[in-house]
Amino acid sequence: MRWTEVIRIVVILVTLIATWYFAEFVFSKKWKMNNLLDIPQKKELDIKQIKRKCGNEKDCPQYYYAFKIISGAANVVGPSICFEDQILMSGVRNNIGPGINIALINANNGSLLKTANFNMYSGDVKPLIAFIEKLNDGTLLLIASYDDPATKLDTKAREILTSYGSRYAKTLGFRDSWVFVGGKGLKDKSPYEQYLKNEKEKNKYDGWPEVLEMEGCIPQKMS
Repeated sequence: MRWTEVIRIVVILVTLIATWYFAEFVFSKKWKMNNLLDIPQKKELDIKQIKRKCGNEKDCPQYYYAFKIISGAANVVGPSICFEDQILMSGVRNNIGPGINIALINANNGSLLKTANFNMYSGDVKPLIAFIEKLNDGTLLLIASYDDPATKLDTKAREILTSYGSRYAKTLGFRDSWVFVGGKGLKDKSPYEQYLKNEKEKNKYDGWPEVLEMEGCIPQKMS
């Protein structure tokens, strides 16, 4: 065998070895990089797959009910009330209106009792009083305002709502924003209440304060 042939064979072998090493190195790095890129994608997918009741930020512990209440936006977008991942009142369900929107819940088993809307600008306060006056102990009230919740409210209606744990029912005014969860038999003020006064200098909308959104976990036995 000539030296030239030996050299040619050696060159071919070296080339094959170098090609194999380069391919092994490149594909190994690419596989590792793809794995690294997949990690945040998988985490993001896991986060997206987490669905909590009513779309809340946190899960509720055992023996607690999840809820979310959103007040109306000015007199344009209506409120919504969600309880245990069920939309009880909303524009889609066509059971809301201007004024005070109320869902009554049996706290013992979480079942919906009634929903109603009461126009407190051009309506009558008497139907509202009849609706909330004689509730059974253990009844939850979930309330969302829309447009004007207060013009027709009288002293009696305000006192009843106050007896259910409201801090703001007595001072609720024209076009104020208000969301509230109270209960018949509640001994102290409810921790589930938000209120924004209609103030021209601070209003987000022309003539109305901004939307209120409240979510949380209600114990099955409020006291």
